Amino acid sequence: MGDYSSEREIVMKARRQRKIQELVTGQTIRTQDELCLQLDAFGFKATQATVSRDIKELGLVKVPGPGDDYHYAMANEAQTVGVQERLEKVCRDIVTACACSDNLVVVRTLPGNAQALAILLDNVGWQEVMGTIAGDDTVFMAVRQRAGAELVRKRLQGFME
Repeated sequence: MGDYSSEREIVMKARRQRKIQELVTGQTIRTQDELCLQLDAFGFKATQATVSRDIKELGLVKVPGPGDDYHYAMANEAQTVGVQERLEKVCRDIVTACACSDNLVVVRTLPGNAQALAILLDNVGWQEVMGTIAGDDTVFMAVRQRAGAELVRKRLQGFME
């Protein structure tokens, strides 16, 4: 009888964790209490302590949203969102100029900041960008096609405004 009970608990835990992944991917969940309420609405009875363990096991993280708001996200989703937001802020703060030539985008920064920018550009996941090389105040981005270079330049220019 004990084996059946533990198997059932394992199955229910897996279902609950799948629902948690679905919920945090599909909507904004700010707190563990909100997550408990959402789970309850779908027939999953879970305490805050159980939800806390699930969050840890699933590797969920809190990411910034609009304003000063934070919400739960899957770690891989959070990484991309976090990088994009940091890139936008860094561009506003340190980028001084941006131009393209053929399939290269050249980004000028305040002195000592190019490598930090290059790391963000390498990790933001833009399909057009093949890679970056950074010096002290200049980043060279290799872009797959000439048209992609102009697109990347415009994107960066938009962040600077």
